[in-house]
Amino acid sequence: MAEATETHDLYHRMVADRQLSAADALTLSDSPNVETGGNAKTEVEVLKWLAEEYQVPFSLLDDIEPEKDLLALFPARVLMKEELLPIRRQDGQVQIATGRLFAPQGLDALKTMTGLRLQPVLAPREAILREMKKHLGVGADTLGTLGEEATFQVVDDDNDENTNLDDAAEDASIIRFVNQVLRDAIDLRASDIHLEPFEDALRIRYRIDGVLQEVPVPAQIKRFQPAIVSRVKILSHLNIAEKRLPQDGRIKIRLDNAEVDIRVSVIPMLHGEAVVMRLLRQTATLRGMEQLGMDARELRSFRKVLGLPHGIILVTGPTGSGKTSTLYTALNEINDDIRKIITIEDPIEYQLRGINQIQVSEKAGLTFARGLRAILRHDPDVVLIGEIRDQETAQIAVQASLTGHLVFSTLHTNDAPGALSRLVDMGVEPYLVASSLEAVLAQRLVRVLCPHCKQVDASSTTQALKAELKFSASVPIFKAVGCRECRNTGYHGRRGIFEWMDVTQEVRRLILKNASSGEIREVACRLGLRGLAEDGWRLVREGVTTPEEVFRVTKAQSATEGAEDRAAELVVSGETEKV
Repeated sequence: MAEATETHDLYHRMVADRQLSAADALTLSDSPNVETGGNAKTEVEVLKWLAEEYQVPFSLLDDIEPEKDLLALFPARVLMKEELLPIRRQDGQVQIATGRLFAPQGLDALKTMTGLRLQPVLAPREAILREMKKHLGVGADTLGTLGEEATFQVVDDDNDENTNLDDAAEDASIIRFVNQVLRDAIDLRASDIHLEPFEDALRIRYRIDGVLQEVPVPAQIKRFQPAIVSRVKILSHLNIAEKRLPQDGRIKIRLDNAEVDIRVSVIPMLHGEAVVMRLLRQTATLRGMEQLGMDARELRSFRKVLGLPHGIILVTGPTGSGKTSTLYTALNEINDDIRKIITIEDPIEYQLRGINQIQVSEKAGLTFARGLRAILRHDPDVVLIGEIRDQETAQIAVQASLTGHLVFSTLHTNDAPGALSRLVDMGVEPYLVASSLEAVLAQRLVRVLCPHCKQVDASSTTQALKAELKFSASVPIFKAVGCRECRNTGYHGRRGIFEWMDVTQEVRRLILKNASSGEIREVACRLGLRGLAEDGWRLVREGVTTPEEVFRVTKAQSATEGAEDRAAELVVSGETEKV
């Protein structure tokens, strides 16, 4: 009893100073009065104890969906500053989620502004911030401030006179908003940020794990669209007065001692300029070959070609499929004191110690082709070309391989056999392709199931798919569910699936005959090529991903046509359970 009195006295002393939050209260959680089965250590346990002790409601906010008109009653700036979230109307009062039971200045301010009766509901700080971002939108406090500033004016897009976009874009609030968007995207592991203008809205989306996810933003953001775009242009050293032509730029930022290189593309659209920013984390650590996620057979083949004295090794796939990361990992494997390795890239995505790297600069006239010619005069053993984009680059790459260099590069094709036809289509003679190309690796990235919420899929349709793919009955197939940890997507992170094709003598003969990629695939499959979908089924079997992911990123060349057709039908009809 004496201990209880002592604890209450300590709380009341802190109340007088308006200092106590649940985080502060963690230091008091050793009190035997905390009825959580011993010494509590978490904020949730302390909040539950406080709620019971002081007869205040408690919520984790998992099932709360605040009404928009309720949120509109309160200034977002105050809500975010004081970490308060209106959640519902009840018994003539508005319930406000807070993590600070004994710091009522925020509630007092809201009460004064609105004249409403407010009731505190205790909730974890993390849950409040999560729901704020979800319902109020990124930068809601900043835009609230902008709306109050009479000196700030956003000019009409069509008005070319008296333009004050320079001043608007340099406004502290606009700077803060753009910084918030960039930081938020980096924290969420986004690879791209999309700013898309529409007639009555500016939509912001992040590409996370290869899939675009819309970001909640305040409704009034459309008013500030020109200033936001201009701020991005200023950061990337573009011409803010030019609104009729596409522009490309680059931003380099440092965040928490990590450098992020941002490629910026601005294109005029019907309702304003659209911006896409590609985030490249320059301090990302390279993994070893074993961590690429290849099956043992493909990994052995890859390591074998790394020991070749000359030839071309191509990695193919769409933008964002991890091609460059795979090539960097390969270069890291052979990076030693006896080889000279030079790369030419646009942009340089990783900085590799001991490797000479060249940045393409179209403005300065340093193209892939021009840089590659210069590289060959620098006595390299190994050359990495960021991408073969045109006939000239392809011709020089082939000549380099034929004169004793090991050449790595990337190409945009759908599969490995398609790379051979693509080189011929670019204008390289078939006999040169046949003599120089050693191997092609096609790859995609599939999303990895969230370990916190994945569940075994026991539905009849999945069992039928299992039987058609000849999976063992004891092997479970998992489905994506969605939880707080994975932002309700059911996935967290990505893994590669691969299609390796060695250029054998039989394949070379087909190239000389100018055979189609379909004919080359047929022969390669007979010689042991395993398609992307087949490698995807390996990850499904291992419980890493779902069948839906394999179908999403491949054409699903599965072991049996029946499995492909049946599974495709399931996905189209929606019979499989989805997130």
